[in-house]
Amino acid sequence: MKVSIDQDLCYGSGDCVYRVPSVFTVVDGFGAVLPGREDTGADALVREAAEKCPSQAIRIEG
Repeated sequence: MKVSIDQDLCYGSGDCVYRVPSVFTVVDGFGAVLPGREDTGADALVREAAEKCPSQAIRIEG
């Protein structure tokens, strides 16, 4: 399952980075998925980060 961040929704709270720093980072003040970590959408911590994202910007597809 693929994880991504909708840059139109993200406002850079950093909550995703706090929850799963091995998958998420901040680029230019907004959340981003680390290169090579896009296929981690099935991970329970990534799913929790998506559910708790204050801007609901994290997408899990597939």
